[in-house]
Amino acid sequence: MGQAAKIPVFTAADYLAWEPMQVDRHEYIDGEVFAMAGAEDRHVTVAGNLYMHLRQHLAGSPCKTYMSDMRLQVAAANSYFYPDVLVTCSATDRASPTIKSEPKLIAEILSPSTAAYDRGLKFSHYRHIHTLEEYLLIDLDSRLTDCYRKGPDGLWVLYPFAAGETVHLASVGLDISADQLFAEVV
Repeated sequence: MGQAAKIPVFTAADYLAWEPMQVDRHEYIDGEVFAMAGAEDRHVTVAGNLYMHLRQHLAGSPCKTYMSDMRLQVAAANSYFYPDVLVTCSATDRASPTIKSEPKLIAEILSPSTAAYDRGLKFSHYRHIHTLEEYLLIDLDSRLTDCYRKGPDGLWVLYPFAAGETVHLASVGLDISADQLFAEVV
């Protein structure tokens, strides 16, 4: 007995035409569309703190920092995502006002409902991005931060930062203290 062929719900072109007309944002993964859940106060605050420090640090450079409304294409995975924060230094990305595809840093703020997905399937898709150097995962409950950094051999190495430690982002040459990262978070 043969296996049924997978029929996509949407093509990527269909998704790109449909999604801007929606009230809520949706991620696209190889033909399937997933609604994005709303974020809580501390999630948005930490993402904003990280964005602010990255933006100030990279001011005047060819690198730009974006928050969760910027769409990221992972062409090799036929997918589009909305990372919490991303940094790109790419001329190709500067020329595209609505979609970025060559980030060097991606950060996700973890919640109980998304942590396994962000650490697993989403990271497996992000690893297809040839320009990506670091993937930062920030756990709001434990205040632990995991930074996955791509080595010269192409392998990803975990650099964990305990609660209270300064996070070093080698891809952009920034150290951000726990006090800065979690400022105004109860």
